[in-house]
Amino acid sequence: MIGARVQGCAIVLGVGLTLGYTALISSADAITRMFGESYAAPQLFALSGAIVALLSLFADRAAPAPRGLRTACPRAMGIRAVATVLGAAAFFYAFRLLPFAEVFLFIALIPLFTACLSGPVLGEAPRPQAWGALVLGLVGLLFLAPGGLGGFGAGHVVALAAALLGTVSMMASRYIGLRDDNLLAQVFWPNLALAGAMACALPFVWVPMGAIDLGWAGAYAAILFAARWVLVGALRQLPAYVITPLMNLQFLWMVAIGAAVFGEVPGAALYIGAGLVITAGAWLILDQVYPRPALRKIVPAE
Repeated sequence: MIGARVQGCAIVLGVGLTLGYTALISSADAITRMFGESYAAPQLFALSGAIVALLSLFADRAAPAPRGLRTACPRAMGIRAVATVLGAAAFFYAFRLLPFAEVFLFIALIPLFTACLSGPVLGEAPRPQAWGALVLGLVGLLFLAPGGLGGFGAGHVVALAAALLGTVSMMASRYIGLRDDNLLAQVFWPNLALAGAMACALPFVWVPMGAIDLGWAGAYAAILFAARWVLVGALRQLPAYVITPLMNLQFLWMVAIGAAVFGEVPGAALYIGAGLVITAGAWLILDQVYPRPALRKIVPAE
């Protein structure tokens, strides 16, 4: 009975954290869209990565019992940091080469890639019900882009690479979270790597920023810091193949922000797709409630 209650609390907490993440990351995406009209992506990524890394340091020192930002899984953290940097760059160029809707279709592949890797990497192979939910979620996202992909070109290759890199980062986060409960380390190191890598491009793309734009950049970094901290916490509560489909609910926040801020009115197909995505996420949550077969033992450290 106690074990069932603990599992139930973990599910509720994981779902709540994921929903909070989708709201935060959608707000950050809205700021990114505004910045994209005047500045290059490396400028925003370098500033935000540095600010998020500094916020991680301050948050650790302000804690009642500072733990530092060391990690018990340095190799996995390195993989996560590299995947985060390369994935951010790949998605940036994919958005430049493809319409948003087509890139979102590749984002929808991340849960399926994650499901394939959950078994061999984490010992969390999904059951048939979960596979059905994942496919349903993918079908729902197809409704968000009724025009289809069209021809497969260089942009699609970049988008596919971005989806694979996003999956690697997600799996590494779950892997680390099962062995190390220092959440701030997972926020600090990938953002420090992002800031360092993007800073190399700053001399070629830097444009002077006014006080208002600097304020928006700071707000973006603060929201991103909160979003990534919340996501790491969610990945400690639920398997990655459950978290990733729930993250697709950020499209609903994007619809609301698009209508309220940018005056975009969605069509009926988008609402149908959103309904299927919500159903898929609920299906995966229910799949976690029922008893699962024993998983292989996970080693305590890397």
